[in-house]
Amino acid sequence: MQSNESVSVSAALPRLIHEAIARAGGWLPFDRFMALALYAPRLGYYANDSRKFGLMPQSGSDFVTAPELSPLFGQALARQVAEALLASGTQAVWEFGAGSGALAEQLLDALGPVVERYVIVDLSGSLRDRQRERLARFGDRVQWADTLPDTLAGVVVGNEVLDAMPVQLLHFDGAGWQERGVVTDGAGFGWADRPTDRVPPGDGPFVPGTVTEVHPQAEAFIATLADRLERGAAFFLDYGFPEAEYYHPQRSGGTLMCHHAHLADPDPLVLVGQKDITAHVNFTGIALAGQDAGLDVLGYTSQANFLFNCGILDLMQGGDLRTNLPVQTLLNEHEMGELFKVIGFARGCDPAFTTAALGFARGDRSHRL
Repeated sequence: MQSNESVSVSAALPRLIHEAIARAGGWLPFDRFMALALYAPRLGYYANDSRKFGLMPQSGSDFVTAPELSPLFGQALARQVAEALLASGTQAVWEFGAGSGALAEQLLDALGPVVERYVIVDLSGSLRDRQRERLARFGDRVQWADTLPDTLAGVVVGNEVLDAMPVQLLHFDGAGWQERGVVTDGAGFGWADRPTDRVPPGDGPFVPGTVTEVHPQAEAFIATLADRLERGAAFFLDYGFPEAEYYHPQRSGGTLMCHHAHLADPDPLVLVGQKDITAHVNFTGIALAGQDAGLDVLGYTSQANFLFNCGILDLMQGGDLRTNLPVQTLLNEHEMGELFKVIGFARGCDPAFTTAALGFARGDRSHRL
């Protein structure tokens, strides 16, 4: 049975998008559709009050992220953050897309007084309210911001934030590339393609019928962060691939995926505003965006390697079964351990840290980017 809010969203958000399509001349680029579906004020998936994060669908949630699985995730990440704070001589942490606030809570508990200020940048008013409730015990050490400041010094973290940034869709018809957008189709939505000069990175070959994504917004975000980061480091954890794997001929359907009630489906044009829309991250593009903007790439590795390097096995020695059992999901190759990757950047830090950051000590795959 749908909640009153779900009924409201299911009516109001599509109407808003239909109006946007009409104003745009009958065709809306997919990245604009995705931005409205996820972030339209009060109506988009991340802007409305529906529950997103939880272990089971019975909770009314749609998916689970690593911090909800086990507090050891945040405790392990905290070891890397602590090293970066020391190497940069800073005492502030910035988290983008803090979700339920679980990771912030874990990092603050683990890091203690070495963090003077923990700043959350989150577009969702409803999620901010939940974060404030969860993090109230930390007082005014936790703050919220709408955007990046002109300059910042500290350590930036983002868990599953890059995948939620709107992407452009491209379709290869065998002769050339077209941009895929959204049109009105009766009371619903449909696909339509238009010619474009944009092409995926790399030379292919591409199979006729290929649909894939490009990530100008995520790459622009990294470049902006690089421009503002005077001293510090940044760590992003997300699912994705290096460019050669992302645009492999066998991945001809792209990576676009939706999540609702702990089920995945590939159709973002239905249940608009009631489910998550994501795309895997092209980590080569992310690395180049940071490097071209003047950041050092600390490393790139699987989530499992990163957590092993940060001592998660040692942390498990003091945990009970409830805490430790979900760690297998974080580490197993056929679950989050291999699909999720970690990339790190730095500027103005101790050279010893820049060349040998803890999380990338073993299993660094930067050479594959």
